[in-house]
Amino acid sequence: MAGKRLARLNEQMKREISGILHAKVRDPRIGSPRITAVEVTQDLWVAKVFIYSSGDAEDRTRTLEGLEAAAPFIRKALGDVLRIRRIPELRFVEDRTLDHAMRIERILQEVLPPEGQDEGDVEEGAAAGDGTVSDDPDADAGTDAGERGP
Repeated sequence: MAGKRLARLNEQMKREISGILHAKVRDPRIGSPRITAVEVTQDLWVAKVFIYSSGDAEDRTRTLEGLEAAAPFIRKALGDVLRIRRIPELRFVEDRTLDHAMRIERILQEVLPPEGQDEGDVEEGAAAGDGTVSDDPDADAGTDAGERGP
């Protein structure tokens, strides 16, 4: 039961923090980061807020510094909206899953052949007689149904 409540609280905090950042926070260092997830601990003391911010490493560092400076203000604004006894301490963490996914995608594109090329390779292999199975029933005439190869 507590798991469902915590999941709902995570989603609600994600929505509320996003709204507060876009409507009320005026720190120019922050820019417009995207809140990807919020993880609140079981005891509601700490909430990790995962953010994704575009730009280079220096911009992302500035964004995190601005968010840390604005954390007490955001926490107070959350207290006005949320109906829980204790508003968790906010810790902002850079979410790098999108960067990892894009890196994996680039690696896969380098390793895997283009989509149109792999179909042509299969047809060329069958024409070369490389042991692929054909649709012609007479092609395997030398093999008896009861015999099995090594």
